[in-house]
Amino acid sequence: MSTGAPKFPLQDSTFGFDTDKLTYEIFSVLENKFLFGYQDQNSLSVSKTHNRHSSTITNGKVRILSIDGGGATDGILAAKSLAHLEDCLRRKSGNPIARIADYFDVVAGSGAGGILVALLFTRGQDGYPLLTAESAVRFLSRHHRRLFQSGGVIRRFFQTGKIGKLMTSTFGECTLKDTLKSVLIPCYDLSSRAPFLFSRADAVEMDGYDFKMREVCLATAAIGGPVEMYSMDRRTKILAVDGRIAMNNPTAAAITHVLNNKQEFPFCNGVEDLLVLSLGNGDSDFGCGNVSSSPSRFIRIAAEGASDMVDQAVSMAFRCLASNYVRIQANGMVMKCDKANDILKVAEDMLGQKYVESVLFKGKKMVESTNFERLDLFGGDLIKEQERRKTTILPTVVLKHAPQSPRSTLSSC
Repeated sequence: MSTGAPKFPLQDSTFGFDTDKLTYEIFSVLENKFLFGYQDQNSLSVSKTHNRHSSTITNGKVRILSIDGGGATDGILAAKSLAHLEDCLRRKSGNPIARIADYFDVVAGSGAGGILVALLFTRGQDGYPLLTAESAVRFLSRHHRRLFQSGGVIRRFFQTGKIGKLMTSTFGECTLKDTLKSVLIPCYDLSSRAPFLFSRADAVEMDGYDFKMREVCLATAAIGGPVEMYSMDRRTKILAVDGRIAMNNPTAAAITHVLNNKQEFPFCNGVEDLLVLSLGNGDSDFGCGNVSSSPSRFIRIAAEGASDMVDQAVSMAFRCLASNYVRIQANGMVMKCDKANDILKVAEDMLGQKYVESVLFKGKKMVESTNFERLDLFGGDLIKEQERRKTTILPTVVLKHAPQSPRSTLSSC
């Protein structure tokens, strides 16, 4: 099964170092940081022993966006966060048509987050992303009940029923190759009994790993029952269930993808070379006496707990680089909402809350700035990196391109 990490030769003659050895050293540094709080800043620039240009190439930062699946708001908190960020980017850059996809190099999303990723990073017929962030908010709120509250009965008709038709009308015949940036969307494959990561890099590089985007969305959100699907060349078959089972918070997978991918990110040597925005969707208030009434509740509890664990681990790695990692999540648990207007109001309130960050072995702490303000600051960092790339000849990202074939038939949203 695909891991989302592209395959590359043992020796890279272009950059003149042993990529396997470099990868090993990078992960050794990360392991020390995750497990033991290793602080030797010199060890972060492991490429210095391999590349005489290290003092020049460490300036660029790979920009990562990660979006959780599920949660109390089913993707709407994340969508509202991105709508605010997109507005911020337009104001600060002076570009009124700037899109989220312009300012990120890698994007990962699970469950509802995977659908949001597909909406914002799939190329439309005009060459731009299918939707703006604000349009994605309207899409998720308009179709919320159909997408996330259908229940097991209608899920038997997941691919041919209303949800399948909605995905077909939205994404048409677009595939993973039609995404604009490096995309990662997980599901759990019952056939192999292992997580499966839909990856643009794998789709471009290898046979058997390109899938239709509408089926990728169905797979990562398939909580009510398995979705059978094939790759475009029918070499790979998947029996997929909800991506939240595999990884509700795909931040660590996205970071690993970058650090282990020297072909597309040749000069990224450690967490100091990353800008990461991780978006949660609110922790659900399940109550105490009713959790056994629904299997989906157990999935939500497990998924949200796993998300917090990933946040803690990633925060460890970035603890000396706090501005490089931003995690937007609700402060406190939220009752599950049924009506779209209620969810939108809850999401707006969450973004107005004080920003909360994880502290090594000490839980979480509240800071003075709000989530809105933290997104604004992060937007400024994204623009600085965008401007920096205009003045350098060294590529921060070398994205492999597939032949353009925009096949979306998106209707008005």
